[in-house]
Amino acid sequence: MNKRTGGQILVDQLKIQGCDRLFTVPGESFLAVLDALHGEDAIDVVTCRQEGGVAYMADADGKMTGRPGIAFVTRGPGATNATGGVHVAFQDSTPMILFIGDVARGDRDREGFQEVDFPAFFSPIAKWAARIEDARRIPEYVARAWRVATAGRPGPVVLALPEDMLRDEVEALDRPPVAPLAEAPDLGAVQALFELLKQAKKPIAIVGGADWSPRAGHHFANFAARAGLPVAAAFRRQDAIANDCPVYAGQLGYGPNPRLQQRIRDADLVIAVGARLGESTTDGYSLITPDHPGQTLVHVHPDPNELGRVYLADLPICADMGEFAELLDEWDDPELGTFDGGEDAHREWLDWSEPKPREGVTLDLGPCVAAMRDKLGPSAIICNGAGNFSGWWHRYWHYGPQPSQLAPTSGTMGYGLPAAVAAALRFKDRPVVCVAGDGDFLMNGQELATAAQYGADLLVILVDNAAYGTIRMHQERDYPERLSATRLDNPDFVKLAEAFGGWGVRVERTADFAPALDQAMDRGGIRLIHCVTDVEVITNQTTIGALRARSR
Repeated sequence: MNKRTGGQILVDQLKIQGCDRLFTVPGESFLAVLDALHGEDAIDVVTCRQEGGVAYMADADGKMTGRPGIAFVTRGPGATNATGGVHVAFQDSTPMILFIGDVARGDRDREGFQEVDFPAFFSPIAKWAARIEDARRIPEYVARAWRVATAGRPGPVVLALPEDMLRDEVEALDRPPVAPLAEAPDLGAVQALFELLKQAKKPIAIVGGADWSPRAGHHFANFAARAGLPVAAAFRRQDAIANDCPVYAGQLGYGPNPRLQQRIRDADLVIAVGARLGESTTDGYSLITPDHPGQTLVHVHPDPNELGRVYLADLPICADMGEFAELLDEWDDPELGTFDGGEDAHREWLDWSEPKPREGVTLDLGPCVAAMRDKLGPSAIICNGAGNFSGWWHRYWHYGPQPSQLAPTSGTMGYGLPAAVAAALRFKDRPVVCVAGDGDFLMNGQELATAAQYGADLLVILVDNAAYGTIRMHQERDYPERLSATRLDNPDFVKLAEAFGGWGVRVERTADFAPALDQAMDRGGIRLIHCVTDVEVITNQTTIGALRARSR
């Protein structure tokens, strides 16, 4: 057995586990890893411009592949910059591993240069956080990290790497690839589910979340369409099933169809598959209450610790999402009839998701989204962070199968552009769109440099209302006409795109958007459409004036 540096052992383990790409801002604390990556063709190294972008890209990559997204950052400010992405991965149930270069073992506990106790710091927002003290144990830690990140409810793992440990030359035994765990559902529980369905008058399903996969989406859509079961997507899980499924009922979360919300309230049987039924999906735990009197809840989740943690589950089922959905698709119960609610719910969603003309709005984003639908089609991957702007795409975009939506359920700003870079590198044959607000975009706009460096083809739709729009909306509701800290003075975004070697155009009227989109789609590389909107038109359902009137 040959001696290797800790850095080389670590890179070898990543290769064994199937890592083909990692994201980083380099640091002197893990030079041994960077040295081991020199000339390594099996792993694509994407160098980013800020550690927030690193973590968001790793999260997006984990969402798209189902494998842990891999990020490397340095200690102190590097690691703390990456915390936003770790939190996103935790709340979104995304497999991810963050490696942090750490101070030398002999210097610990002296508050040395950029020293932080990383296991203590990250434990509240990670599935597991640890420090590797012995280079001989790197294979053990990496294999365990892979398992923890992907098993049950997926999530982030954080491993600190002391600088001197990575330089140690030792003999280490490699661990084999970690095989995925796929827990089959209990057949008796599935039979009980079908019995509940046969008794139900108004059932509905809520899907998307932990362990969801294209396999799960395909089979669940087949089952639901055959049964006529309405299927709602959990918040920002709109690609859980293709939206052209004849029983797709739309999304829950912020700004959902009131008719869908009423369907949830009227349902006698709710089948939640993969979803945690968190605060956003349930409208503050009110649309479905944790005890849900008068309703029967079937909760299907890959992690037994989630079942019964918040919501009382009348029938809890712990299973791999793909295994569960495929079993439903194959289950033969001739006594199960067909519900008429699925097609009705789909028609209601189709009407809700079709933009209606709005008088007095100079740049109406609804028709802009419709133009994008016609031009790009359902194969496009839509990436967004947080802000009032996102409501138009949540309502009007028709998502294709997973992955076609990259959006954080944690509501973090600055996610869209890094996610779009990761998507453009992963799926070079699909249109990739970053949808961002002005405040949202400038939180990670520097990652345009990463897109340019790696030749990424992506389109940025930048919605500029010169404000932190969502906060302005809440401010107008709670403290009308008393503005504070929400106005923004912005740069020339077209020139900014051009500074990164891209192309840009400014659009101020609805009629000008479709021609600008045509120009953008005729080009490659970075393309940016700067949409200047009126802050008074704060959402696709209301205005600042209406909010002021309601608050009086």
